[in-house]
Parts: sequence; structure tokens; C-alpha cells
Amino acid sequence: MVLLRNIRSVKTQAKKLFTRPLNSTSFIYIHPCCPQSYHDLIKRNVSLHPDFVSEAEENSLLDEIEPIISRRRYEFDHWDDVIHGYRETDWSSWNSTNAGVFDRVRATAFSRKGNLISPIHILDLSETGWIKPHVDSVRFCGNIIAGLSLLSDSVMRFVMEENKSVVFDVLLQRRSLYVMKDEIRYKFLHEILKDEESFFCGTRIEKGRRISLICRNEKNESNAVT
Repeated sequence: MVLLRNIRSVKTQAKKLFTRPLNSTSFIYIHPCCPQSYHDLIKRNVSLHPDFVSEAEENSLLDEIEPIISRRRYEFDHWDDVIHGYRETDWSSWNSTNAGVFDRVRATAFSRKGNLISPIHILDLSETGWIKPHVDSVRFCGNIIAGLSLLSDSVMRFVMEENKSVVFDVLLQRRSLYVMKDEIRYKFLHEILKDEESFFCGTRIEKGRRISLICRNEKNESNAVT
């Protein structure tokens, strides 16, 4: 099986995997064990926007990120045992070009009713790193999480906490934006698969070093978990 090494090969493979036209749901694989009654919930509350940033925009973001993140060492023991092989920081003083990217993220993923949390969280996952199943903290953040994926493709797996048969994968292609909200954000564990376990619909997805830029909205009464 040919490895998906770039955006062109990802699109080609996605067309082979799915008979419907290539769109956001072409990058979502719902496992056969998942009851049909959950399919609409999944499609309503998670989306993938391919090619959200251009190669030039990715390079611009990396030019600003690398001097910041390179000061830190990769860690292999997360404080709550969720992430292995990572370094992370927050950043709010983006240059004007990169700030424009986050303006697009805001317009695409977040409603006008909520405020985007500043700073943006930068998570640098090493080539051998992975993220274990977890639900992001609900203490301070609202109902929407959006992430830009840089440098590498990867596979994010979701499993419903209360019903482990509800499982689906999202192919996070390089330079894409993923958005999770509402029930998916609150009721599903999500993880980034290890490189050796990284498959999407039976196809091997090579995961290298991956930087994600994670945006969240502020928690308020209208978007609090129920």
C-alpha cells in the first residue's frame, strides 16, 4: 500500500476509499461497529477542512513557532499521563500574517457569540510521540475545539465514553483544520495514534513530527457541558 506522503496522494487515496465526492466527511471513517443511529451526530459535530492553510502559510507559521518551541525539550511523562513525546507552549503575539490565519480559524470554526481564548496552544508531537485517549478539560474551555495540523498527516480516533462501540477516525492531513464541538467535544475520548498504529480505513498513514495549533472558545452559560 502506497504511503500517503503529501496532500495530492491523500486526495487520491481518499477518492479510492470513498465513492462519494471528496469533502469534509471523506476524511471521516466510521467503524462498522458504530450503530447507524450515531452517524448523523458524528457528521454534525466534527469536520475536517483540507488545505486550510497553504504551504507558504504553513512555512510562515513554522518560522514563528520554531524559535519559541525549540527552547524546550521533548518530554515523555505528561502531568496527567496523556501525551508521550511532546513539547508545548502558548503564544499570543503572532505577526500580522499569521494572525490573519487565526482570523480565518475564528470565522470558520467559532460563532460570533463566543470569544476565542488567547493565547493559542502550540503542541509539538515528536515523530515517535502520541496522544492517549482523553477529553480536554471542561473547566475553562467552551464547546468548540479547533486545531491546525502542520508538518505531518496523522489519524485522530474518537470513542464515546459511555458506549465504546461508537468509534470513528479522522484523517488529519497536513495543513488541514479539524473542528470538534458539542457532544463530540464533551462525550468522546480522542487520541492521536502512534506511528506504528496509524491506519485510516485500512491504509497506512505515516506520522512524522506534528505540530498542532489548538484554538478554543471561552466557557460561558450558553456552551457549558450539560
